[in-house]
Amino acid sequence: MQSHSKKYDWKDAGEEWSEPWGSSAAQWTGTILPRIRDCLPTGTILEIAPGFGRWTHYLKDYCQELSIVDASRECVEACSRRFAAESHVHCFLNDGRSLSMIPDASVDFVFSFDSFVHLPREIVQDYLDELRRTLKIGGKGFIHHSNLGAYADSLSRRLPERIRKVLRKMKILDWEHHRNPTMSADVFRSLCSRTGLNCTGQELINWRGRRLIDCLSWFQRGDFSENGSTKIFRNPGFMREAARIRRQRQKPT
Repeated sequence: MQSHSKKYDWKDAGEEWSEPWGSSAAQWTGTILPRIRDCLPTGTILEIAPGFGRWTHYLKDYCQELSIVDASRECVEACSRRFAAESHVHCFLNDGRSLSMIPDASVDFVFSFDSFVHLPREIVQDYLDELRRTLKIGGKGFIHHSNLGAYADSLSRRLPERIRKVLRKMKILDWEHHRNPTMSADVFRSLCSRTGLNCTGQELINWRGRRLIDCLSWFQRGDFSENGSTKIFRNPGFMREAARIRRQRQKPT
């Protein structure tokens, strides 16, 4: 998890973000794994901003080597303890925007979920520059990032924050869940193209609200001349999917 100005309380180890699914296990098997199944298993995985390792716990079983990189010393230390018995899991502290500890062309698959949603455009660009260097030719990536920038011109975004807060409490406006307003699906595609990565697909999703303020992006390193059009899917039923998975998990056996 990338560091923010306010220190985060990790008493639940990040499980609180999987509450709509019922658990991180349900979210992984029902929502995340089906979306990255074509990328796994593989040789080397890089996970950026793992937090306390709730997705690392699953990714480690799908690769020969797994490097996790986080800007929070607390998170890196927690993961080092949690995965101490896993000799193929390597934990690194970084500066929140670079991957100097990862060798060139060494990564088959890069993954990040729940953290890039908070990152501004310039840091996402820095990371994509680094991924162009560290991914193997043909290497793939899956990143969950903000799409709040797609609503930058909406009337609600022009209202004073104090008024927006009142309207959110009245459930007239959705909460923005600290999504970064400088990022969107369009911006991510543009940054990939500028970097030399091919954004192959995007799923625009809602997050505990109605607006599609999040985006799941798939990308690949390859010759720029081979880039094709991005397959874009708008999914306003993402949170209904989470609720359905939770109900299925709660059914008596």
